[in-house]
Amino acid sequence: MAPLISPRDGIPRVLSTPADFTAAAAALADGQGPVAIDTERASGFRYDDRAFLVQVRRRDVGTFLLDPEGHRPEFTAALAPALNGLDWIIHAAPSDLPSLAWLGLYPGTLFDTELAGRLAGFDHVNLAAMTEMLLDVHLAKGHGAEDWSQRPLPADWLAYAALDVELLLELGDTMAEILDHQGKLEWASQEFKHIRRTHATITGPTETTWRDVKGISTLGRPEQLAVARELWMTRESIAVAEDLAVGRVLPNKVLIEVARTLPRTGRDLARVKGFPARRRSAVSFWGEVVERALTSNPRTWPKRERPPRGLPSRQAWSNEYPDSYARYSAARDTIDELSAELEIPTENILRPATLREVAWAATNGREIRSPLELPDMLRAHDAREWQIDLTYPILQDALF
Repeated sequence: MAPLISPRDGIPRVLSTPADFTAAAAALADGQGPVAIDTERASGFRYDDRAFLVQVRRRDVGTFLLDPEGHRPEFTAALAPALNGLDWIIHAAPSDLPSLAWLGLYPGTLFDTELAGRLAGFDHVNLAAMTEMLLDVHLAKGHGAEDWSQRPLPADWLAYAALDVELLLELGDTMAEILDHQGKLEWASQEFKHIRRTHATITGPTETTWRDVKGISTLGRPEQLAVARELWMTRESIAVAEDLAVGRVLPNKVLIEVARTLPRTGRDLARVKGFPARRRSAVSFWGEVVERALTSNPRTWPKRERPPRGLPSRQAWSNEYPDSYARYSAARDTIDELSAELEIPTENILRPATLREVAWAATNGREIRSPLELPDMLRAHDAREWQIDLTYPILQDALF
């Protein structure tokens, strides 16, 4: 099967001016039915995960490639009235919805073709695999990890971007039919509504602090935490000023390792795995950051945050509370069996973290004293009604 390497109607022109946005919005308003939407971002290159290209397709009007950078307020003013409230079809919605929300774009209803594939029991749910299996079209892929902030964008990248929405409308229709035939369409609808509600209040990037760095919990001494904080603050300042992904300034693993080992000399710093030792300026610069932290007033050094008491580790749970752990294991095993029967991944039936929390609360945590309290706790952990309907009998039998 020859791959489809370019949209059937040709590669659309990139629209990048306020006048372009106004014209595109008017054209999209004349289209019919839902809109297929996708984004291309540059999170591995730029500071945040904003969209540098937005692809929109609607029946009767075709595909639009929109470049919001440089005119984001004008983009929102033009496109939000045209797109907000419509039915959207997206592949892997949670990855695209935040950057669209930053642009003021929100769906009325949502259909996520990737999640639909998971609920339908497909082994492979990437866009290319699904279009080939269901629509007999092999999409040429390969540019998803590019730096989409660069300009101009190469023609083959634009073809790739346009192809991401070329068949989404047809794929959405097909997946809806499959889920309906399997008796899972209502379950999918609840999932899509949950995703839409989760993203409905997003207006910008989530703020993070140095304590959010992956691996920070492995540092225990105040001087290590002081160095980690100083490295993070310096890295953040550089990344924001130069609009660079933080990993390109100093990768998290390197930041944590420098804080852990507390190198006192340039030679020690250069030996840290992953550190850009070949750049003498880097050794000198980051060495000064470490020194600044270590010579600061120890009274200002942060202390390790103790996590709130809650679930024990699995090993501690099984060793110290064997009966409780056995009941949790029984519930988990039965949900695994249900997963195989329904051909739905276990984590889509009930998040493993939710199962652990509920099992502990019912058997040792004393938060759940009756099976009648199970549904409310499941809802408190964002379980949807279809998930509660499926898992309540299992949890009742296993935990009580």
